[in-house]
Amino acid sequence: MMVWPNHLMRKSMNLSSLTALSSVDGRYAGKTAPLRPVCSEFGLIHRRLIVEIRWFQALAGHPGVPELPELSQGAKTFLDQLIADFDEAAAGRVKEIEAVTNHDVKAVEYFLKERFAQIPELSAHSEFLHFACTSEDINNLSYALMLRDAHDDVMSRTFQQIDNELSRMARVHAGQPMLSRTHGQTASPTTLGKEIANTLHRLRRQASQMSDQQCLGKINGAVGNFNAHLSAYPEVGWPELAQKFTESLGLQWNPYTTQIEPHDWMAELFQSMIRYQTILIDLCRDIWSYISIGYFSQKTVEGEVGSSTMPHKVNPIDFENAEGNLGLSNALLDHLALKLPISRWQRDLTDSTVLRAIGTAYGHSMVAMASLLKGLSKLEVNEARLAEDLDASWEVLAEPIQTVMRRYGIENPYEQLKTLTRGKQITAADLETFINGLDIPDEARKNLLALTPGRYTGNAEQMAGTVDDHS
Repeated sequence: MMVWPNHLMRKSMNLSSLTALSSVDGRYAGKTAPLRPVCSEFGLIHRRLIVEIRWFQALAGHPGVPELPELSQGAKTFLDQLIADFDEAAAGRVKEIEAVTNHDVKAVEYFLKERFAQIPELSAHSEFLHFACTSEDINNLSYALMLRDAHDDVMSRTFQQIDNELSRMARVHAGQPMLSRTHGQTASPTTLGKEIANTLHRLRRQASQMSDQQCLGKINGAVGNFNAHLSAYPEVGWPELAQKFTESLGLQWNPYTTQIEPHDWMAELFQSMIRYQTILIDLCRDIWSYISIGYFSQKTVEGEVGSSTMPHKVNPIDFENAEGNLGLSNALLDHLALKLPISRWQRDLTDSTVLRAIGTAYGHSMVAMASLLKGLSKLEVNEARLAEDLDASWEVLAEPIQTVMRRYGIENPYEQLKTLTRGKQITAADLETFINGLDIPDEARKNLLALTPGRYTGNAEQMAGTVDDHS
């Protein structure tokens, strides 16, 4: 049993990258920094502030709410500055208020009332802050803004960096022959660039779906029926106002909800991201394996240590790190996608605590993609090793030979090649002898004799070189 020194048990440590419990805020904090203004507690509070202010302004501009007159330009400028100037100190004040209220959304309302007190015009109407709203009216819109901004401002840039690098690799290595392996066995050759292009094409489909994802929102009260709104202003067209307001935030309006927006769109987004990241896991494992058999070498970095005991090693740690963090991200996103659309009756709070893991899920994603990009930048193709494997695998030409035999009506071509090649080491000379014994036209014989494993790549080079034409 390990006994901790008493001074460590008693010590209260300050929060830093060394004492953070989560690796995304600790060891990998530098890689996740771009997400911090968006997916953090600060980012959530800031977006709550935006929603509260914009809803107040929407009411002030509506003729059906005469008790809240149109705001002066000075008041509008003040509100815009509250949003633009919101900083960590302001967020800290919100948290101080929350320590008393024990309610995070109400703390934002009270914070704004403090600020409104500076402007008599706003102070006189401060009770229209959070008017007819349930907390979820503010939260669902805030999280929608968070996810939209996370993808538009942060994740999409990383996706594009991966896209750019894989596109470059596909084009540079479009014509580099490579032995394929299906079921781990030698198979018809391809090119390295074509295999990269396959992955790139898959990733682009998922990235496109994430880009096209509609972010939904609602602002319709405690159970989704505008109950409180209509009790105060029965003549106002609240559904129309709610739709206009939601769309003014750059979100899609959801007219049918309970107290909560049901989060189906979030599940769709997270599942698209899971698929994107699963493709990246597939890529990491393939490259790891190609490094293992010598198809790729890795550029060494001065001062780096590959193993604590074996000095010769250059381990594929970037791809291992990427795979591990992609798995963590996917596990969290999977729970979010499966849990969030489920809520007991008109509302329970299980979604509230789960939503706070979005930043952690996206943080692991950012760490993974940074590692992947670093790993890709260090790869060098070992053309000699690729050629060696091809030259040792003449049996893969059994496929084109028996296919030509079929064209010219030779009986049992598959069976003849199976007898010749299956489970055997075949040489170029063995195939030459077999081809010369075939009753086929001279031109067909000449073409078969000219084949080598390195030349038998179909249209792989063309496909790799034109992958950007199919995006």
